[in-house]
Amino acid sequence: MDIIVGTAGHIDHGKTALVKALTGVNADRLPEEKQRGITIDIGFAELDLDDVRIGFVDVPGHEKFVKNMLAGASGIDLVALVIASDEGVMPQTREHFEICRLLEIKTGLIVLTKKDLVDEELLELVKLDASELVENSFLENAPVIAVSAKTGGGIAELKEVLRQVSAKIPSRTNEKIARLPIDRSFSVKGFGAVVTGTLVSGKISETQEMEILPLARRVRVRGLQTHGKSVKAAHAGQRTAVNLGGIDYGKIERGMILSVPNVLRPTQIFDAEIEVLKDAKRSLKSRQRVRVHIGTIEALARVQVLNEEGEIGQGEKDFVQLRLEIPVVTIPNERFILRSYSPQITIAGGKVLDALASKHRRKDIENVRKYLKNLTEAENDKTKQVKLFLETAGEHGLNFADLQARTGWRKEILQKAIAENVEKKAVIKAENFYAARTPFDNLKAKTLAEIENYHNREPLEQGILQATLREKIFTHLPPEVFKTTLLQLHKEGKISTNKDIVAASSHNQELTPEEKQIREKLEKIYKTAKLEVPTLENALLESIGGTKLKKEHARKVFQLFLNSGEIVKVTEDFYFRREAITELIEKIKDFASKTPDRLIDMAKFKDIAGISRRYAIPLLEYFDREKLTRRAGDKRLVL
Repeated sequence: MDIIVGTAGHIDHGKTALVKALTGVNADRLPEEKQRGITIDIGFAELDLDDVRIGFVDVPGHEKFVKNMLAGASGIDLVALVIASDEGVMPQTREHFEICRLLEIKTGLIVLTKKDLVDEELLELVKLDASELVENSFLENAPVIAVSAKTGGGIAELKEVLRQVSAKIPSRTNEKIARLPIDRSFSVKGFGAVVTGTLVSGKISETQEMEILPLARRVRVRGLQTHGKSVKAAHAGQRTAVNLGGIDYGKIERGMILSVPNVLRPTQIFDAEIEVLKDAKRSLKSRQRVRVHIGTIEALARVQVLNEEGEIGQGEKDFVQLRLEIPVVTIPNERFILRSYSPQITIAGGKVLDALASKHRRKDIENVRKYLKNLTEAENDKTKQVKLFLETAGEHGLNFADLQARTGWRKEILQKAIAENVEKKAVIKAENFYAARTPFDNLKAKTLAEIENYHNREPLEQGILQATLREKIFTHLPPEVFKTTLLQLHKEGKISTNKDIVAASSHNQELTPEEKQIREKLEKIYKTAKLEVPTLENALLESIGGTKLKKEHARKVFQLFLNSGEIVKVTEDFYFRREAITELIEKIKDFASKTPDRLIDMAKFKDIAGISRRYAIPLLEYFDREKLTRRAGDKRLVL
């Protein structure tokens, strides 16, 4: 079992000395640290307790270096709250403890260092001091061990307690993709770029292709080390060093993420739930500039408090939107810390709810709060989380990549959550897009209403063109959503489709008595004319003679002939009865069958059709388009 233990506590309370007494490693690696005798940046060491392998993250205790402390605090499983027996609880003891509480570290122990400098009476007073600090917190019933790094007293007991406490820590879930927040980047001669960090989720294997975010830079894993040994794969919960190919170490900074390619996306806006510390100097207000510590990065941001008052009081919890000045990479339920811009003091902490949020308007706050409350309650319900993300996406829906970017779940986990929603009919699958039932039903209703409105405007039209319908309602929606909407309406028997025409099933093209008269007149006009038809304009005018109807109305009745296929359009002016066209085709084919070269000239065509050149030319051009004939000089080859 692998776990990460982080130290916490005031400066000069013996954190680094404690780690050295446990592991034999001096975690102060910087020359300045050794020269000044204080920890400035995070340091690392390992301890193998047979069935438990511990990776120590030693953090600086000075108030000026809390930023570095926070970079080391991300990803730890257990905290060792270090309190010097000769000083007791100090300001950074309190701040570090509050940070660990806000990060929701579940397990820990209290280590009283420098016990060789005090008597038993003073040691008991320090224990009481520590008990008051952690009262009603995750450390309330934690083991308290007094040690001396100088004499070695209590170190063996501490190792045994670490082993026992570590064995009770539940294994990390295997639901999320590989994510390694980078805390160091350097170059090793002959190997190139190396990054280190705590692998907070997933697995990284040798030769695997990865991505540095937010750079969106592809890299290859050339080698891996955990606990100072080369391995083929690293797992969640391990301090990991990764040798990367394809990038110079100077382009990698603390705060970047090493992750699986093409899944996570950088964001500068996320929604969260936060808790303001009881002893914060003032409430947290909208537009306040803060420092966000998430993963190993520090980012400046503006707070948008998502309530009517626009502020959150000391000791209170509420929802906020954080608008960052640089891109970060995060996923839901990731914990973070807020510190004031100046002076730099810890004021709040919280968890991410929607990692890829869009800006909220004040008038939408009520709906946003309901959505975020539902997300909070669905923290352990993946099926419900997917449904909520899709409901918020509305009619547009989300594709699989969108959902994976929002959740950070492995492909199999997300597929299962989607499938459960689809099975419950809470989510509609539109090829690779997904939409929640409610917005999709609204979209269907809008679509049907648009079709029916069209019928009301154009009662004699067969229906609305699909292209027109898409332009009216689906302009900004994926084509897959459009296709699925029509398919669903068709399955429900609410619409019918004919090639590129969509009509409501209830659409009735019944004609009025006057319209029936026009239809009869048009039938007679074209039947009598045979192949010597009048222009459309003249036919329409003749059909409304003796009625009060207008030419535009006659055109709509004429459209019924076209829709039914009884009339064939040859040119904009000339339309012919299909029966007449069919008869002519049979005559031409009969002529061709008796002619060796199957060629026919204009004169012969006019003779067979019994028409003038005025009709012959458009008819021959029509036959060319229909691939019945093909020009061959001044003749036509009958195909």
